[in-house]
Formats: sequence, C-alpha cells, structure tokens
Amino acid sequence: MPEDLRIWRIVEKDDLKELKKSKLNLEERIEEWITKDISIVSDDLLVIGRQVETDFGGVIDILCLDRMGDVVIIELKRDKTPREITAQVLDYASWVKDLSNEKITEIANEYLRNNGLLDEAFRRKFDEDLPDILNEHHKMLIVASDVDSSSERIINYLSDTYGVNINAITFHYFVDEYENEYLARIFLIEPKEVEYRTQTKTHSKRKPPLSYEELREMAERAGVSELYEMLLEELPNYFDGRQTTRSSVAFEVILEGSRKRVFSLLPGESDSDKGLKFQIYVPRMAQYFGIDEKIVESWLPENRKEWKYYETAPSDMSGCEGYFKTMHELNTFLEGIKNAKNNMNPNE
Repeated sequence: MPEDLRIWRIVEKDDLKELKKSKLNLEERIEEWITKDISIVSDDLLVIGRQVETDFGGVIDILCLDRMGDVVIIELKRDKTPREITAQVLDYASWVKDLSNEKITEIANEYLRNNGLLDEAFRRKFDEDLPDILNEHHKMLIVASDVDSSSERIINYLSDTYGVNINAITFHYFVDEYENEYLARIFLIEPKEVEYRTQTKTHSKRKPPLSYEELREMAERAGVSELYEMLLEELPNYFDGRQTTRSSVAFEVILEGSRKRVFSLLPGESDSDKGLKFQIYVPRMAQYFGIDEKIVESWLPENRKEWKYYETAPSDMSGCEGYFKTMHELNTFLEGIKNAKNNMNPNE
C-alpha cells in the first residue's frame, strides 16, 4: 500500500500548491459517504443491505451484489485491530457463502422495499436481468482510512496463495488552505488482479459472456457480418466503452457518473433477410449527446418499433429495436452519431 500519497493543486502560471494531508476525523464519515454513493467503492455494485445480521451473531456493515450476481461484503475497519477485522470479515464470508437465491432476495427486498424488488433494482442498476445463479462466488472488501502492514500481509496471502476474493480500500483525506475537503481512494490490490487470482484458482459453473470471436461467428452464420464488422469498428469512436454479454455487444456511455448501456447489437437474433438486429436506449442516447429524442429516432431504419428492456422498466430503459438491412441505413445511423459527437466536442 503506498505510504506517501501526495496531491498538488495546479494554480496560476502552472505553479503547484500541495494539499495538506489530514487525519480523517471520523471513520463513520466513510460509511456515510459509501451509503450515499456506493460508486466511490465501485460502479459495479448494488447495495442490498445494511447492518445485516448473520446466523453467527455478527452484523455485516454493507452487503452488495455485483453485475455477475456475486455477493460482496463491505466491512469498515473503524477501531478494530488487524486480527479482529480480518477474522471478522472471514467469519461473515463463512455465512455468506451458503446464502441461497431465496435468502439473498429476502434480504434485498427488505432493504429495497421503497425502491422496488430486487430484480427491478438490478435491471435499473446494470441494464441486465438478474442472473439465475446468485452468489456462486463472494467477495470481501475492508474499508478504512489506513491499513496496517499486518492486515496487508494477511490480505495478500489469502488472495495470492488461495485465490480468496478479498481486498482493502483506503481513503486518504486532504484539506486545502480554504478548508475545502478532498478524498482519494486507493485499492490495496488492483481489482482486476484480484479477479484474475480468483478465476485462476477456483472453478466456476457460470457461463461467461461470449467472446468477440464467438459473436463474430454468429454474425457470419446469420449473413450480416459486413454490417456487424463495420459497426463494431466505428461505434467505439463515439461511446465510452463496450462489453459482451451472452447474446450481444453492448456499447456504454457515462451519464451522471454511472456507466449506462445505450446501444446493443444482437447477431444471434439477426438473419440475412431481416438484417442485423439492434436495440437502442433512445432517452439515454439523446441525453448523452444533448439532443432531442426525435433526432436520434431519425437516424434509425423505418422498420424499427418501440421497445422496453422489461415491461415495467423506467423511461430511460426504453427506446427502439429493429434491423439494419442495407449499408445506406447503417451509414445514416453512423453519420447521425458522428455529427452529434462533433457537436459535443466542436474542437475535435
């Protein structure tokens, strides 16, 4: 864990003003911030419980689900010793590992009761259906204003040697000369490294997302490979990211600090007669580019029809679905996106 995190503010004439590192006055403030906005820990988490009682007499600070449906334990160090916090989070994990779909749903629905049921909350958060298998794996996160060397050694040992999905996050607190407060976050182990260690040392029954090659083969079998390849090459220039699912390539943007899906290609539901199937979240696309929804719809083929991610989905998870059948339709769509993106960034 870095011991000498320093931050400078760039002031006039490119001079640097170092921010003063301060002792975070209350660990409880960290819990309050996390509760208000879980994204300061990770964008990939849905909170499903707070102060969750286990059958062993303990109380888990914050319980979450990630995009894969795995349970994530978040435990705040507060004034616990290294031995206490490590033993405690492992004790909680021994209870969490046996939680059934039904028990997880019960915990979540009780916590989320004012915001809909778990399956609805999961769709709103991740734009995906709740996985059939929940809690195939579980994860542990220790959160603190600092992590001592003993805790660091234990966490690294469990992760590196046995593939235990455990990590620590520290928050470093700074104050400038105007008493403005700043918070910096550091992971003890890079999250991708933790996932890699876990995957290489454990076995999973869950089907992974399709690879780009598998989706490309599906497009070839459907007779839409030329359209598919062109969109796959061009669209990353206009959005903030992409990922694969079991059936699609999904393109994403950052809206209000969260990653949101705006457009999907579904080669497995395409064919040479209808064309390449797409689904578009029109309100999100319009918000991202700062344009009217009618303009977004004007880019699309005439065969489109109204579509919602699920029946009771909120308005931002709706839009259109249809098929690109000709290069002319595809070029009209790309030209519209290109112009909208250029208007967002006129100097580019």
